[in-house]
Amino acid sequence: MPTPAGGPGLPQELRLVTEIPGPISRDLLARRQAAVARGVSHVLPVFITAAGGGVLVDVDGNSLIDFASGIAVTSVGNSAPRLVEGVRQQAGQFTHTCFMVTPYEGYVAVCEKLAEHTPGSHDKRSALFNSGAEAVENAIKIARHATGKQAIVAFDHAYHGRTNLTMALTAKNMPYKDKFGPFAGEIYRVPMAYPLRWPGGPDQCAKDALDVITTLIHTQVGEDNVAAMIIEPIQGEGGFIVPPPGFLPGLAEFCARHGILLIADEIQSGFCRTGDWFGCDHEGVVPDLVTTAKGIAGGLPLAAVTGRTEIMDPRLRKLAGTYPVIADVRGRGAMIAIELAEPGTLTPDPGLTGQLAKACHAAGLVVLTCGTFGNVLRFLPPLVIGENLLEEGLSILEDAFAQASS
Repeated sequence: MPTPAGGPGLPQELRLVTEIPGPISRDLLARRQAAVARGVSHVLPVFITAAGGGVLVDVDGNSLIDFASGIAVTSVGNSAPRLVEGVRQQAGQFTHTCFMVTPYEGYVAVCEKLAEHTPGSHDKRSALFNSGAEAVENAIKIARHATGKQAIVAFDHAYHGRTNLTMALTAKNMPYKDKFGPFAGEIYRVPMAYPLRWPGGPDQCAKDALDVITTLIHTQVGEDNVAAMIIEPIQGEGGFIVPPPGFLPGLAEFCARHGILLIADEIQSGFCRTGDWFGCDHEGVVPDLVTTAKGIAGGLPLAAVTGRTEIMDPRLRKLAGTYPVIADVRGRGAMIAIELAEPGTLTPDPGLTGQLAKACHAAGLVVLTCGTFGNVLRFLPPLVIGENLLEEGLSILEDAFAQASS
């Protein structure tokens, strides 16, 4: 049987020509069982050869109605023409350079679109990753780094991924967590506002849940210890739980009042899946950080964290707020610089730049200077540098500024 071309040109029809699974799928299933690890599960043992629009065509010629979209990934349909053409053009130009080695325009364009479409009109920055779990992990790292606090609050019924940290955030034991511990620490779980199952009934759910959650955080964690609260605006794997009206705004208000960052995990609910760009948009909630994946790229490995600029560029921005001699903090990824000028002017200060560099060197931190006027400190740490060394190096830099200003 010739392999049909995928895309929206496929006949959009249910067509069953064999039992499900058919004989060719059963043969492939035997091969799968002999070669693929058992930990990689499947829902339906049919092997797909083409897909497009709302159908999946299997190797036996059956055309199935697609109500899964690869778990909310192919929202624009499989092999959408613009997606296919974009992949073809990109593959013909280059397949990889690593943006942190040599940047390219496409990465910047994606970040610009994320700034445009994610909730809120504030200044934003994004970082791109490969998967939803990566995005969540990095959102947690960013939150902890920006706030200097450790505790993370997650919810009953939550699903955030299958890496060690995201399994700790995920509520359900089977099939995600069983026998995979120990998990990352400083994760605290609170009840989800689940209208159908709330003891006081749906009408009381929002108020009661907010009271319970805020009380638990106050008594068991302490608001001042919480870096972030992470929530899916509509819980996915937990059962598509839609919180009652007022619940998400109430959480946002509580977080803002106590300096807690609100992370919206929009990996499954984002990119128009809920009828608006993002699930948070339905009640006008503006999170501090948004994680996205799945529908962002129609089946390609792409994810993102988008957040307020002051959070995404944390420590050097804080330094700039303390020392007016810092005229600018700029760069992308692990290519960051600070430019020094006499306070209140753009007059370069190469003398102080050299002094700071020398102080860093004496303390064991290798930094470089650059710039036409010799007034720029540049930072190019190895991409594999550990968080502990990065933090220690930044502390040395802060000490150098403190000594220079004393």
